[in-house]
Amino acid sequence: MIQWFKNLGPGVLVSAAFIGPGTVTVCTLAGVEFGFSLLWALLLSIVACLILQEMAARVGLVTQKGLSEVIREEIGNPFFRSLSILLIFAAIVIGNAAYEAGNISGAVLGVSAVIPVQVLDLGIFSINIWSLTIGLIAFSLLAIGNYKVLEKLFIGLVAIMSISFLVTAVITKPNLSEVLQGLFIPRNGGAGILTVMALIGTTVVPYNLFLHASLVSEKWKDKSSLKTAQKELFWSISLGGLVSLAIVITAAASGVVNVNTAVDLAAGLEPVFGSYATWFIALGLFAAGITSSITAPLAAAYVVSGCMGWKKSLTSRRFKMVWAGILLLGMVFSSLGFQPVEIIKFAQVANGILLPVIAIFLLWVVNRRELMGSARNSLKLNILGFAIIAVTIFLGARSIITVLESLYS
Repeated sequence: MIQWFKNLGPGVLVSAAFIGPGTVTVCTLAGVEFGFSLLWALLLSIVACLILQEMAARVGLVTQKGLSEVIREEIGNPFFRSLSILLIFAAIVIGNAAYEAGNISGAVLGVSAVIPVQVLDLGIFSINIWSLTIGLIAFSLLAIGNYKVLEKLFIGLVAIMSISFLVTAVITKPNLSEVLQGLFIPRNGGAGILTVMALIGTTVVPYNLFLHASLVSEKWKDKSSLKTAQKELFWSISLGGLVSLAIVITAAASGVVNVNTAVDLAAGLEPVFGSYATWFIALGLFAAGITSSITAPLAAAYVVSGCMGWKKSLTSRRFKMVWAGILLLGMVFSSLGFQPVEIIKFAQVANGILLPVIAIFLLWVVNRRELMGSARNSLKLNILGFAIIAVTIFLGARSIITVLESLYS
């Protein structure tokens, strides 16, 4: 048991990253708007997450490098190398800045549920004090520069958050027959196409593929650790997926009919938790926001360092500059008065659209014989990988068409 706890780390970090405010918000909206009928989309997203994250972990362990670093080194043609690096760089950095705004906004929603929002007026600008405070907390934790300290913190916060939502889902006493139908009978896919994309984007987070490869290469140094890494990944992602399912179930069973923020979910739980309902949801949302507020800048720093060939270390000055920049952008966007739910949902849909691009790069790398050797993909994994890419491309195209139709209708 002690050895098992020692092996926790990269998978837990990935789980902490995708169970952020985006997951809480999108899963709540899915439950409120569609009941249990989109559980199948979330279940497929969890399976896709396990498959793609395992590939990323395998690349990191075998090569002892980050995914962006491997892609940069493996593309021989200078033009395509530069184009690929630019595409990855722009997508991850810009995407993470928006994602970070949602993370900080989510943590602020948790705090503001029990403590009034404080706003500082600076001429034409108004700054949310809680956005600034959450950002500074995340900055302080990252500035520690000790991976082991961060690892323990994430495990603790994810445990608190997971227990909160799992207990909530059980106490709301959902209809098990409806839950099973929602899990295994696809429904409402067309009506909720943007929500389906958001569920995919909040579960299979593109930057997590880069983050996981880098963290696995730091955690384990020998190919013989592959089974350990896979086992740790399976249990961590499965727990994260279970929590996501619990949030949808809670929202669907709670009787809430309108959600402007994820904290509104607390209103439907008051008959069960009484005056503690708001505190319960606030704790989970705050923990989710803090964990994701740390992992998004960290992932961006790994990606940029790999693309540029810089040293990948929490103590590196360039590495620190990247995560600090992403964190600062997130704090700024979170403070400017945009609706947090809209910021969060936009980031999740964007993630879902971006996913097939990153998945194609990953699938190409993990099949290179000279790089991966006997650890390259099997035929079964390639079929599953191509299926994930095909489905996400189809759904991404459908979601873009849906948005365009809404704009011109």
